[in-house]
Amino acid sequence: MIASIRGTVAEIGLDRCVVETGGVGVLVHATPAALAGLRRGTEGMLHTELVVREDSLTLYGFDSVDARQLFLTVQTVSGVGPRLALAIVATLEPEALIRALGTGDVKALTRVPGVGKRTAERMVLELKDKVGPVPDGDATTAVGGSGRAPAATEVADALEGLGFSAAEAEKTATAVLDSQPDLDPAQALRLALKSLGKR
Repeated sequence: MIASIRGTVAEIGLDRCVVETGGVGVLVHATPAALAGLRRGTEGMLHTELVVREDSLTLYGFDSVDARQLFLTVQTVSGVGPRLALAIVATLEPEALIRALGTGDVKALTRVPGVGKRTAERMVLELKDKVGPVPDGDATTAVGGSGRAPAATEVADALEGLGFSAAEAEKTATAVLDSQPDLDPAQALRLALKSLGKR
């Protein structure tokens, strides 16, 4: 297993990046939170998981060991493959995901694109006792005292990583999520980029 990768960040996209290490550019499919911590042209590090299939080798990247472990855990549920697992940990931060599974919050789980009610119920049934104790506090509390919800923070950080100013990134992320609060971070980032592109 490739547990982590460190090198110069050559490219950053909406849901992936290219990290140059040892003379090789490695494509990593990553969560918005992981991409937000990267800057093009500088050294970056991601916690990773290599998924091997008969016709492909795909590397997935995360900003924490907890996110990577949850990516693996949700795949133990029938019908949840790597791409859906990535969408799950991209939409719900580790604490929010553990809380949703631990408390049986099917509604929170179905906010993930591709997760229907049956899949969410199956996830709760199979994972409730595997994810550990439910974290204290409110998952919608602002991160780091910033006053922004987790999704807005992820989107703003990702925009900064793509070269936009902090003020512009925060203003755009907040505006997008205020107008459409049910968007997941990846969808909100796409709309934010479209909005910025029109200016």
